[in-house]
Amino acid sequence: MSHATARSAPRQSRQRPGCAARNALSQPSQFCKGAGRAASGACSKGAGVARPAGAWNARRAAVLSWLGWCAGYGYDGPAVPAWTKRLAVPDSETPARSKMAVDRLIARREVRLREKTLWRMLYETAARAEEILGVNIEDLDLAARRCPVKAKGARSKARRRGQAREDFVLETVYWDAGTARLLLRLLRGRARGPVFVTHRRPGPGKVVSPRDVCSDTGLARLSYGQARALLDEHTAVRGPGTGWDLHEYRHSALTHPGEQGASLLMLMAKSRHKKAENVRRYFKPSPEAVSELTSLLAVGDARR
Repeated sequence: MSHATARSAPRQSRQRPGCAARNALSQPSQFCKGAGRAASGACSKGAGVARPAGAWNARRAAVLSWLGWCAGYGYDGPAVPAWTKRLAVPDSETPARSKMAVDRLIARREVRLREKTLWRMLYETAARAEEILGVNIEDLDLAARRCPVKAKGARSKARRRGQAREDFVLETVYWDAGTARLLLRLLRGRARGPVFVTHRRPGPGKVVSPRDVCSDTGLARLSYGQARALLDEHTAVRGPGTGWDLHEYRHSALTHPGEQGASLLMLMAKSRHKKAENVRRYFKPSPEAVSELTSLLAVGDARR
């Protein structure tokens, strides 16, 4: 073999992903068998490995979906081993703070107006921090106390010619009087741009989307990392990184209505969850609420 042929051999052996996919689809039965054997082997190898339940369930569902597609089109494929069952997702370890603790933190004098508004809005909307930080002023319906947000895992709309790629199916979140009063103070003098902005303008070398910059002040959107650091700064008691997490507001906002008797359907409507088991992970009643519930079992008029 000449040097030129030897140099070109590895280059010829490589195939583009598109070519590999076309070759696989040209012989679907062989591809199903190979994919099924690989999936079965992957499950067997992962038997003794500790994996998160969510990752295991997602991969198991992907394998079953693929084998179901093969069976639906008449292609033979191996069966998934019987022991590869769906794992129960453990409860979240994120704590739910008491309503008094939330109110006291927001009422502190040293807390800036921006942080007060963000924390109150996270609590009253029960929304994810990324959703609220991504809201712009023009999206707010201040009179109705609501706004659309791009939810986690939002599906993209069917795009037509000329339609923006960032056009997603949006969901609505609602807030109450506390957030409404703070928003009016925070947005004074601004009509467009992000609701929550930093105190500095982006550097000359940083590329920022026009939607992420306030047209009135030139300030950039507050990021999730910055918001998390600000919350930790005011709540950490054992050093940096030991304070509250932004997601705790969502847990607290779903726990407190549940303690007061809100139905599961209403909690699902507030959290925008599609499955009841996901809402259950957020509901963490306090010992006081459980004690009050236990008093309903008292004999006669012995309730305290």
